[in-house]
Amino acid sequence: MKSVVCHSAQDLRIENTELPPLGEHQLRVNVAYGGICGSDLHYYQHGGFGTVRIKQPIALGHEVSGVVDGLGSQASGIAKGQRIAISPSRPCGHCRFCQAGQHNHCLNMRFYGSAMPFPHIQGAFSEQIIIEGYQAHPIADHLSLSEAALAEPLSVGLHAIQRAGSVLGKQVLVTGCGPIGSLLIGALRRAGAARIVAADIADLPLKCAKEMGADETINLKTQPEALDKYKVDKGQFDAVFEASGSEAALRVGLDTIVPRGVLITVGMGGDISLPMTQIVAKEVDMRGTFRFHAEFATAVRFLNEGLVNGKPVITGVLPMDRAIEAFDLAADKSQSLKVQIAFAGAAA
Repeated sequence: MKSVVCHSAQDLRIENTELPPLGEHQLRVNVAYGGICGSDLHYYQHGGFGTVRIKQPIALGHEVSGVVDGLGSQASGIAKGQRIAISPSRPCGHCRFCQAGQHNHCLNMRFYGSAMPFPHIQGAFSEQIIIEGYQAHPIADHLSLSEAALAEPLSVGLHAIQRAGSVLGKQVLVTGCGPIGSLLIGALRRAGAARIVAADIADLPLKCAKEMGADETINLKTQPEALDKYKVDKGQFDAVFEASGSEAALRVGLDTIVPRGVLITVGMGGDISLPMTQIVAKEVDMRGTFRFHAEFATAVRFLNEGLVNGKPVITGVLPMDRAIEAFDLAADKSQSLKVQIAFAGAAA
């Protein structure tokens, strides 16, 4: 079979790879669609991110959907031909974090397309993959396999909301309206946020944020003073979700958040300086958020039931033989949000 394999920065290849044998409790899946994530782009553009570097060829991809093509002898609860969203989260279930219900912090996590451990965990941008039965989440007949591949980034947003606590009736700011930020806005609307303000430095993501449910959108590049009205009286936002990884955006969040507000850092930026006096004086509750686990099933249910419509996030779909072009398109934020690769299973 063929896979999309990254060897180093700017070295992405479509190569023949071997499909592992099918275990008795496992499923063989024809991959349909794979969304290109920010981490995939970092591997392609820079050979890694932070201290994580590619040390061996690695198949990329973790936002995937597909069609069940084969079942292990002991697999149950799903049929051949079933259309599914595939969770990339494969915790061990035995370490102290799994036992504490913090599966996203598993010490032996096998998350698709991750160069964090060595040997690397191969990704899901392949014509076929072998998955564990628990990774398969059936999708509704009316839901396209392309939309089903949004379950993973939607799960990231749902976990961020979990970290924030209740947003019911709250005033919320989201900075950074790429795929994660925009899907987060859809989830915030579903979670009962009273007012959602979305900020970015480009018009395309802000247009998407509006379609996903933002009440107000602000381009901070062309309207740098537009958030000033939210800075008065020590701030106006009960919760801020910083989804860009930008130091400037984080500081805007701190300027506009209310005392004892919750600021969730969703975007992964580099090392930045923090205004500790402001954080201390406003008693800001600053929390990180990392991946997800249980939220994946909720994300699929929201998509299946039409409670969140992710269609506005998808801006391009290219076939597997144009994977490199798809990565270059995904890197151009002026014309792309979520770019997906269509694999053989897309014809189902």
